[in-house]
Amino acid sequence: MDLKKVNTTGTVKTGYINLLFKPLPQLFNGFARFTKVPAMLALLSIMLVAGCKKEDENPSPGSDAAPLVIATSPSNNASSVARNKVIVVVFSQEMDALTLNTSTLIVKQGTSIVAGTVNSSGTTASFTPTALFTAGLVYTVMVTTGVKSDAGKAMLADSEYSFTAGSATSTLNTVELGTAGDYVILAKTAINNGPTSNITGDLGLSPAATSYITGLSLTDATGYATSSQVTGKVFAADMAAPTPINLTTAIGDMNTAYNDAAGRPTPDFLALNNGNLGGKTLTPGLYKWTTNVTAPTNFTISGGANDIWIFQVSGNLSLASAVNITLIGGAQAKNIFWQVAGTVTIGTTAKFKGIILSKTGITLQTGATLNGRALAQTAVILAGNTVTTP
Repeated sequence: MDLKKVNTTGTVKTGYINLLFKPLPQLFNGFARFTKVPAMLALLSIMLVAGCKKEDENPSPGSDAAPLVIATSPSNNASSVARNKVIVVVFSQEMDALTLNTSTLIVKQGTSIVAGTVNSSGTTASFTPTALFTAGLVYTVMVTTGVKSDAGKAMLADSEYSFTAGSATSTLNTVELGTAGDYVILAKTAINNGPTSNITGDLGLSPAATSYITGLSLTDATGYATSSQVTGKVFAADMAAPTPINLTTAIGDMNTAYNDAAGRPTPDFLALNNGNLGGKTLTPGLYKWTTNVTAPTNFTISGGANDIWIFQVSGNLSLASAVNITLIGGAQAKNIFWQVAGTVTIGTTAKFKGIILSKTGITLQTGATLNGRALAQTAVILAGNTVTTP
């Protein structure tokens, strides 16, 4: 490089620009002959510093990252919130339950602390007020830096949001099944059975025909069929009237019930324990997951005889083999609704309770039992199962 072509202000002229576009081997050979290259060294230093700074400003998140509040129910600035609303906070990481209490998850009205209890599991914490919120008043929810993740990391700053209480209390209404509730198993495309099952209640299939009901050894009658494996009747869309129209109505009611359950707003529990129900006790309310939900171990549903549970699952629902759902406190399977957009799989010898509303399909593996209803918008697959109405 001709150093005379670099002026005293550091402006790079034509000779220097030409150098930059030489082939790399020539470029490096040229540099080896230089004893003074202040402009080039300065340029390389600036590039090196800038590159390092950019990397430092964008660190990759790791296991030592501080937890964040990523979702709340009710949402910030929500209005007309039910006076008996359970406050739910969802974190970005699984949290240390010992750090979540009424000193770190605080609900206030003005300067007054609202009495209540705090429960937590995995990434989710809830606050249940002791008394009803007062209609028309604004409440503030604060999560302090006293909460810590399972890894021992505290939040970097307090998280705070507010809502306004409405005039009504909230009672979760049941999901009306209509005539779909006349069937213990109802499907659109197929009912396949691996003998021998023991089914109590009626079966329905529509718009598919009788030939898509397999493994039940049907005996034809007028408008229905019977089976030694079914205490009830079996109906399909190609049987004598009024069966076709009755089934069309039932399928429509099943779809309506599914949409009702899927559309319920303001869940009480969001993404509870990242979808792992194992070992949990589920109190009445509306639950929502945008992921798969699994149960690798037993879990409990606890509540009164008139309480309602609605589980909204955007992914698949699966129970591992031998898992048992236990109902306590008077809870009834007829009041438990599992709305599942994906597939439902009940593992070998598992014991399931509740009404399944599946958009994709339901499979009961060998020896599994169902106390409830299997209502599928595609197929129901059985394998030596016991199915009873709730």
